[in-house]
Amino acid sequence: MDPRLEATLRRLPAHPGVYLLRDVRGDVLYVGKAQDLRSRVRSYWQKQAAAETHRIRAVIDRVADVEWTLTDSVSEALLLEANLIKRYRPRYNVRLKDDKSYPYIRITLADDFPRIERTRKLRDDGSRYFGPYASAKSVDEAMDLIRRLFRFRTCTIEIRVGERALARPCLLYHIKRCQGPCVEAVGRDAYRADIAQVELFLEGRQDAVARQVRREMDEASQTMEYEKAAALRDKLRSIERTMESQKMAAYARTQVDVLGLARKDARAAVQVFAVRDGKLVGRDVFLLEAPRDTPDAEVVSGFIQQYYLRAAIVPPAVLVPVEPPDAESVAEFLAARRGGRRAEVRVPRRGERRELLDLAARNAAETLEREAVRWLADEGKTGEALDELAVALELPGPPERIECYDISTIQGRETVGSMVVFEGGRPATGEYRRFRIRDVVGQDDFASHAEVMRRRFRRAPAGEEGAVEEVRWRMPDLVVIDGGKGQLSAALGAAREAGVGDVPFVGLAKEREELFVPGRAEPVMLPVTSAALHLVQRLRDEAHRFAISYHRDLRSKRSVRSALDELPGVGPARKRALLKAFGSVRRIREASAEEIAAVPGIGPALADRILAGLAD
Repeated sequence: MDPRLEATLRRLPAHPGVYLLRDVRGDVLYVGKAQDLRSRVRSYWQKQAAAETHRIRAVIDRVADVEWTLTDSVSEALLLEANLIKRYRPRYNVRLKDDKSYPYIRITLADDFPRIERTRKLRDDGSRYFGPYASAKSVDEAMDLIRRLFRFRTCTIEIRVGERALARPCLLYHIKRCQGPCVEAVGRDAYRADIAQVELFLEGRQDAVARQVRREMDEASQTMEYEKAAALRDKLRSIERTMESQKMAAYARTQVDVLGLARKDARAAVQVFAVRDGKLVGRDVFLLEAPRDTPDAEVVSGFIQQYYLRAAIVPPAVLVPVEPPDAESVAEFLAARRGGRRAEVRVPRRGERRELLDLAARNAAETLEREAVRWLADEGKTGEALDELAVALELPGPPERIECYDISTIQGRETVGSMVVFEGGRPATGEYRRFRIRDVVGQDDFASHAEVMRRRFRRAPAGEEGAVEEVRWRMPDLVVIDGGKGQLSAALGAAREAGVGDVPFVGLAKEREELFVPGRAEPVMLPVTSAALHLVQRLRDEAHRFAISYHRDLRSKRSVRSALDELPGVGPARKRALLKAFGSVRRIREASAEEIAAVPGIGPALADRILAGLAD
């Protein structure tokens, strides 16, 4: 054992906390928690280590350093562990696949007239969030349902009480899909009352919504507002039909989540059934990456931590197929996520709850099987595509690593380049790179491609042809340039100048999907149904998307800079205060001098100068 690592292990405290195992490069291999850090971590280096540590001991030889953070309790350690797994995505932990991209439904309660929208980001902005949902399709289904039942605005315009109304409403108002707050067709209180019903509905409390609607219908009938009563009647019928479609067996008036687990190789799936008041109000399947020899109990524990870390609603009970090894700590973690209210993790052994758990497990297994079939199909297609591409371009073998480059600009401003990487025919997003063009003046795709090539191949691996700097990026087996002969020639020339002599280059022209190969007079035309053509099209589209997104980011930042940074008396601190208060330059322009003056550090005189400057 390395003497420095041995010294580190001797210093471990006998307290609760979270530990990180790192390799020689500093990458996190594993994140764990313990009631006693000293005992738990040191056990990995003991020959008599428990069987449950086998997965960790398999990589012990790679551990070069151990870091730890002390916590007051194991439940607090659970929360920190889940956050660190999300941050570092260590290879040997159970983790949700694509956990950064799960969608939510957001209700913007901070607005006078809230909007209901999809989002993939959780912010502390006064909004209320429901989710996470397993896919955009799940969110769409929920959004479609509440749109049929409730009328709310979907526009992004600012609507504030007391401000001037618009002259006329949009089409959604005329087809009775929006209540028209923009034209003052509905008051703030009445609108927010409907939004409160949407919240109840998304919580799974449809019974409460139905009772409210029935009461409003009876009141409208008694006051002889028969048209309103008829509309409420139709709404009530729709809600009752939805409730009927969600009815489960008699599970009493309970609030519970049911987690069904299925596993295959290093993949796992968890089916979440959300049961509220005897009704199944939500069902989603989440895919996980779990090392093959990880016990089911650890997979369940890992899922609970990561899922409920971001869940908008945590029920008082969670049904699981096996008891987590740290069940008491997990229950404390769930209680903390419920604001201190009691929560428990149960393993039903018999009866209706066990049947429901088995049903969830069967659903998870079906999803995993479908995913396996899809993955196999994809592997077959990508393998076929790589073989076809190698034959068409006369490569020595199927290209394992393909890099594709694109340039994005508008009239020569904020020009950027993108590099996307496919390995084994699939996107390797961690290898993507972007370049802000520095040496090219005006709009010049040829020179921009040349600059990107020079900068990319200065980062070739040490010891390989073209290496000028420390080890950076692997050499590609094929480089695809988005463009025709001119772009290809410029990129190839720059790469040769950098000393890269044997990497194959091709140019992909958009109009006819032609592949230009250096040294060939005629372009390569792949069949329209070719798997190889679909692969290079995916490459080109991904490079274009990546370049466009970076270009838009720079344009957005530039617009903010140009609008605020040139105002006399507005330094970085005041600029941050203004953007924090109003959110955008447009809203600052729309604000009154009094509102701007109320921002800390501004004052009346500067507020007048800001409005005058932004009006120019």
